[in-house]
Amino acid sequence: MKARILLVEDDQNVGAVTKKRLEEAGYDVVHSTDGQMAWEQFQSRTFDICLLDVVMPKKDGFTLAEQIRRKNDFIPILFLTSKALDEDKIKGFKTGADDYITKPFSMQELLLRIEVFLKRSKTANSSAEKRTQYSIGKLTFDYNDLILREKNGEVSSTLTQKEADLLKYLCDNANKTLKREEILFHVWGKDDYFLGRSMDVFITKLRKHFRSDPSIKLETLHGVGFRFNVPGQL
Repeated sequence: MKARILLVEDDQNVGAVTKKRLEEAGYDVVHSTDGQMAWEQFQSRTFDICLLDVVMPKKDGFTLAEQIRRKNDFIPILFLTSKALDEDKIKGFKTGADDYITKPFSMQELLLRIEVFLKRSKTANSSAEKRTQYSIGKLTFDYNDLILREKNGEVSSTLTQKEADLLKYLCDNANKTLKREEILFHVWGKDDYFLGRSMDVFITKLRKHFRSDPSIKLETLHGVGFRFNVPGQL
């Protein structure tokens, strides 16, 4: 599938040209012309990388980057800006940005940087996917064996494959806000209404498996998605 880019650029001409070149390079691009519009887009869709201008109406790039970083620790954030002062770069990195490219920039350079960050992000996700054992409160979860165990080794629950797939994704993203469409895409492969109803059933089933440990909470965030609240380190 195409990597999806959130492009935030208030200059309509620059934004349109950049969007067109990125799409020609094979990316799916969503263009926002102000910070507030971009924040609403980010909350409603799943993105692989964010390209942010700094000086924008309604919400500046630094504020937007801080909000994005509070929602997602891993998504690459790259500033595209005419601000070349060192203090601006430092402020950008402090907000959680991964890189800074000064306008006017070479499209080839931008494409190369995007490719580097997407590869880095994919590598980080791959390492999480290889993990198979987790400590969840008073329980341990073995993904390969489809089993939840008590700390004494006694089997607490046997899971179906789909329950295990969903629980693994929740464990890999514990204590983070996850959008419904994000979970559906990663666990079921696509987002549609009927799969969404199926996911709700599996969420209910997982909650029953955690009844023995009230410190584990699979929280529903209405209109957004879910948050798997787990004490301590997984």
